[in-house]
Amino acid sequence: MNKNMLTTKEATLISDLLTMEESACKKARLYSRTLTDEKLANTFSKIADNHEKRFNALFDLL
Repeated sequence: MNKNMLTTKEATLISDLLTMEESACKKARLYSRTLTDEKLANTFSKIADNHEKRFNALFDLL
């Protein structure tokens, strides 16, 4: 077995994590656009960026 190949269980777990990261990113992005407090909006924008980075890193594993 190729050491770069994922088991079915690993692929399923990564897929579940992708779903969670995508959801968290979308929520944080929404909050960053709707909050009137600029500092808080910027914080949520950074949070969304971090979720997006994790999503992309996980996606690259598949």
